[in-house]
Amino acid sequence: MDVSGAVAVVTGGAGGIGRAIAAQLIERGAFVMLADVADTVSVVASELGCRAWQGDCASEDGITELLARTRAELGEIDLYVANAGIAGARGLGASDADWDAVLDINLCAHIRAAQALIPTWQARGAGCFVSTASAAGLLTQIGQAGYAVSKHAALAFAEWLSITYGEDGIQVACLCPMGVRTELLMAGLDSADPAERVASRSVAEAGELLSPEYVAACVMDAIDDGTFLILPHPEVAEMFQMKGSDYDRWLRGMRRYQAWLRAEAGTHDNT
Repeated sequence: MDVSGAVAVVTGGAGGIGRAIAAQLIERGAFVMLADVADTVSVVASELGCRAWQGDCASEDGITELLARTRAELGEIDLYVANAGIAGARGLGASDADWDAVLDINLCAHIRAAQALIPTWQARGAGCFVSTASAAGLLTQIGQAGYAVSKHAALAFAEWLSITYGEDGIQVACLCPMGVRTELLMAGLDSADPAERVASRSVAEAGELLSPEYVAACVMDAIDDGTFLILPHPEVAEMFQMKGSDYDRWLRGMRRYQAWLRAEAGTHDNT
């Protein structure tokens, strides 16, 4: 897909990977609607030179309003980057509400956006949907069941979209990085909660911490090339192959890695 002149929506755009993707889309000539629940989204949009929408990027009503606003101000949507996400509760979570929150934002937001966009894109024979998942979608996430499950599901949904609509001219890509220098990860590394530090360190210690700008450049390359799986950390592919070739060995290795992280953090919390 040529993004020059394209109309793009980027959710979770007030910072981190979302902001970096928006900046590179704008640099390449796209017209961007930056969406985020944070009130700073308008400031960021002003800095980047694009439009802004503040609201819930996960709810059906919020997505309907976001798409309507984008079409009214910029025109028909060509590219949707479902980037908004949260870490969710640690461990198993304390309630259904914990699971509802992480699944709603990390998965259902993608489903609702696709439901609203795919019919129009099918009729046009063109469109591009970019899903931000995580290496956790291919591997797992130590310490946060909700995050691991929701990212697995986001990847599975993106795969399904590609298989089902790829012959209709609809391009789908799924971003699966490990550690990226975002506020979400850095806050976890500095957390007073040892369990949160373990969860964040499990990502940060597994590979190089990349800049959001580098990750965004990987996304641009994938859009240009029509690549589905975006792996800014190429070693994730090797880890995934190891996981698939000997699942029990991989699980044992992950348990050892978790034990080491917990010993370093001074916690043995399994909640």
